[in-house]
Amino acid sequence: MTVIASAPADADQRRSVKPVLVYPNGSLTPPDLSLLAEARKGMEKIDEVIVPPRDGRCFSVPKGHFFRIVSIEGPQVGDLNLWNAHDLNERFFSGKTRALHATHLSVGHRLWSNMPSLRPMATITADTLSWYGVDDDGGSVHDVIGTRCDPYTNKLLTGGDYHHCCHSNLCNALSSAKGLGFREAEPHVHDVLNVFMCTGFTRDTHQYFMKASPVRPGDYLEFFAEIDLLGGLSACPGGDCSTSHSSDAAACHPLKVEIFRPDRAVLKDWPFPERNAYMPVEA
Repeated sequence: MTVIASAPADADQRRSVKPVLVYPNGSLTPPDLSLLAEARKGMEKIDEVIVPPRDGRCFSVPKGHFFRIVSIEGPQVGDLNLWNAHDLNERFFSGKTRALHATHLSVGHRLWSNMPSLRPMATITADTLSWYGVDDDGGSVHDVIGTRCDPYTNKLLTGGDYHHCCHSNLCNALSSAKGLGFREAEPHVHDVLNVFMCTGFTRDTHQYFMKASPVRPGDYLEFFAEIDLLGGLSACPGGDCSTSHSSDAAACHPLKVEIFRPDRAVLKDWPFPERNAYMPVEA
């Protein structure tokens, strides 16, 4: 039996309590975007990786370099993982990134690593979709609220097996890059930055929704690598995520990752982050 609680006499008073930001603006030292912009001026492309539709690839970015995720043929969403290139146990922490910044990321936001390191891994330096803002449905782009499409949830909901989910693509990409078996790689694959994906929560039932991405060929999201990075990117089987995911029904396109070497003399005094200095008290 479903029990629906009756509102208490002071319900309106309880609801009217003003919210408090958990991590107020100004709590973090902001990155020097003007210095990064200066370093970008003379940067040179040194590598690129093409991620095929419904597939994944890994790429390496040295500390102090920039990388872009670029739409090249048609509207396409990408699921991004980041690892410390020298230690797979340090990886992108989407939940803490969301709490420190916002549900959807853009220029000036940083991608933070998991504990105990908890430091910036990458800083967003350019976003050609920053104009989108928040639409009438409450949707916005580049979210850290969703996870990644995966074969386990697909099995749970549909009873079928699908092998090109972003989770699977990222596992295979990491497996290939590091010479690991699928099951060895899988624990290192983690919640993602949903690059170019347009998402939000419905106003009535507060359910996670997706809608057609506004991305078009030539759009990109650019990052500055704060540490040596190994990245993993999946070209989502949902294409632009306008209808479905985890199927072969959607039109899908490749994505391109470009790596750039900047003017390193400009960044000679950049405060590259060390691992978090907190030391626990042993019980």
